[in-house]
Amino acid sequence: MNNNNNTFLGIIAGTAIGATLGILFAPDKGANTRRKIAKETQATKNHLEREASSLQHQITNTLSTQKETLDTKIESLISDASYKADDVITSLEKKLSELKIKNKKLQKS
Repeated sequence: MNNNNNTFLGIIAGTAIGATLGILFAPDKGANTRRKIAKETQATKNHLEREASSLQHQITNTLSTQKETLDTKIESLISDASYKADDVITSLEKKLSELKIKNKKLQKS
């Protein structure tokens, strides 16, 4: 994104410098000069709109990709937790079975 900001600032600076130099070194009738300025302003506006749209698409795509990655990680975490819960339940059931056996032996004594 930093590169886009530098590009944007370069375009603005270049446009301003070019327009200023054009007016200073190639004077024309006022109407012609105003027409040229309006044309250049419109061209710059159109370019900035395209750049802004492109940047918006890049941000949207990046956020979408990051959301998909996060969703995948969450699903993986839930799956891992489920397997660990099954392991804990199995271990507890085994301990319970052992305790039942010990309890039966104690009751017979």
